Amino acid sequence: MIETERDEFRHLMQSIEEFYLPKHLVQAIYAIGKIPDHSSEGMVGVGFIDIADYTRLSRYLSPKENQILLNGLYTAFSIVLDRHGGFLNKIEGDALMFHFDDIIDKRMWEIPREQRATFIARELFYTCVDMQRVCILFNQADDRFLEETASAAAKEALASSFEIIKTLRDKNDIASTLFAFFQIRIRIGANIGEVMIGNFGPDGAKHWDVIGLPVINAKRMEATAPIGGLRISAEFFDLLKANGIADEYFALFKEEAKKAGSSYARIKWDDLYKYREVVLYEKRNAAYKTYSVQVYPELPESIASQAEALLDCGETGVSQILEFIRYYRGNRYVTDCMEARLSRRGVLFRKEELVAFISPRLAKRVTGGAKISLYRILNYMDQYLDYVKADTVDEEKPAFLSYEQYVSRMRQAAEAYYDAQKHSIIQKTWFGIVVVKMVFASLEASLLEYQQNAAREEDFDELEPVLDEAR
Repeated sequence: MIETERDEFRHLMQSIEEFYLPKHLVQAIYAIGKIPDHSSEGMVGVGFIDIADYTRLSRYLSPKENQILLNGLYTAFSIVLDRHGGFLNKIEGDALMFHFDDIIDKRMWEIPREQRATFIARELFYTCVDMQRVCILFNQADDRFLEETASAAAKEALASSFEIIKTLRDKNDIASTLFAFFQIRIRIGANIGEVMIGNFGPDGAKHWDVIGLPVINAKRMEATAPIGGLRISAEFFDLLKANGIADEYFALFKEEAKKAGSSYARIKWDDLYKYREVVLYEKRNAAYKTYSVQVYPELPESIASQAEALLDCGETGVSQILEFIRYYRGNRYVTDCMEARLSRRGVLFRKEELVAFISPRLAKRVTGGAKISLYRILNYMDQYLDYVKADTVDEEKPAFLSYEQYVSRMRQAAEAYYDAQKHSIIQKTWFGIVVVKMVFASLEASLLEYQQNAAREEDFDELEPVLDEAR
């Protein structure tokens, strides 16, 4: 009896281990032949993924459906990682972390140490790209990314999640609304560098992890990454550029966009790889040199199609279109595509009025304002916004001689600074509160006007047969 209980216990323990332990880690340790017994410094590529605005998306689903959908999405991501040899580090709700390292990845043991960074950079970069591409296919319940050798559990997880998506979008009464609102989009941040790799945690709860500043910065890259794209550190980008990977991807991206008939076929290098210094105000204005990378060759057309669908979704749809305009206003391709699609539907943007809101002087100099693209107008607004937000550096602090002297000198300096900046402060407040608000109020009114006119036409179409019968 006791022996039977022991066998049942061992069987249960084996089942628990097989269910919860990461298979990739187990296989890697098996290939090494032992559990690494000490931490060490190593080259690591780290990526973080977060689902944008998942709180809003989750409202369309029950808790059980949310679980099934996320399990399916993470299964898709796991397939990408397996293909590239990456390690799924952890999952936290609607976010996950993955990495590549040269400790448990035997592929790198035969590569000279100085060449490992290039190997990791390529795998990490194309893993991030593939993650975004797979997310797009997942939205379409398209399993083209599924490997023939995928496990039965992976196929079942994907099938279950796809069934939810198809069921939602096959309901005729809400299908167009769900296309407009229910689009899973992710942001990805990635970095590469030397970190500490090893087993962390107490006995019974060990975790194979990577710790170091490159990991922290990778998470910061994700927090500021463009939705549907990725943000990488300047060091990571320099590595891609130096080894021809950036050139290779640029050519590949343009070719894919050309085949798809996308406006991204004309994308320039500086638009595909856009440099930006990310400032973290909560970290005492720490600045990070980064590059955002476009990933989806058909993004302009995809966003424009979604914006067009949102036109038919009332005020909530208008609010979402405005969010698209706010978010993508720095992307000329997406903004131009949205403007063209919405204008063809009959939305009338008052461009001369928009320019006049931003700068009455500029409005007088600009002729044919209606022909100016919405992108250029919003670009003017952002330039003025940057100008009025520019801060002047405070004067140096006085030497401390006594409490009374120091406080008095600091007050004099503060009042002098205020007097000098008074006009700038008023201008900044006016532009931020009034001008920007009026620009988006004008855009909102144009969209609401379209909906109002469309509703009247629909009412007339319904009334016309009644009038004909009465006549």
